[in-house]
Amino acid sequence: MAIFPRPVSPKSALSDLWTYFRENRPHKWPLLGLSIAITYVIIWVFVVDANTNTMPTRNKIIYIQSWDASRSDAAIILQQKIDLAKSEAALQKRQKQMQGWADAFGIDWRTEEARNSARRKEALKEINAQLDSRLAKAEAAEKAAPQTRQP
Repeated sequence: MAIFPRPVSPKSALSDLWTYFRENRPHKWPLLGLSIAITYVIIWVFVVDANTNTMPTRNKIIYIQSWDASRSDAAIILQQKIDLAKSEAALQKRQKQMQGWADAFGIDWRTEEARNSARRKEALKEINAQLDSRLAKAEAAEKAAPQTRQP
């Protein structure tokens, strides 16, 4: 069974390729380099894609925070307030970085940022008010029944 069509033989195909490379054409080498580079990039993308999300995640350490079972509700609410403040600070830091990128690319972000920061401040104000009211209720409940939990 022949691999090449009838009028073509491997000897004539190699002879045609050799003739092409011997000819003096100014675009020959840049096009050859470009075709090799494109082929390499395509193969490289397939190799990277084959390794993406398929490798085992051995030795991946996940840290969790353990809490004392006898924690009071007031301590839990105070931790929530601290976590909220930390996440807000991290958000502000990330927004400053993105605003720097937006400035570098000429994106106008100031009008949307003013509107969104006003909304964010209002939401944070409401969340903190809810946490403060829950904290007051939890502290009042602890004062009313100081030794109901086991240490």
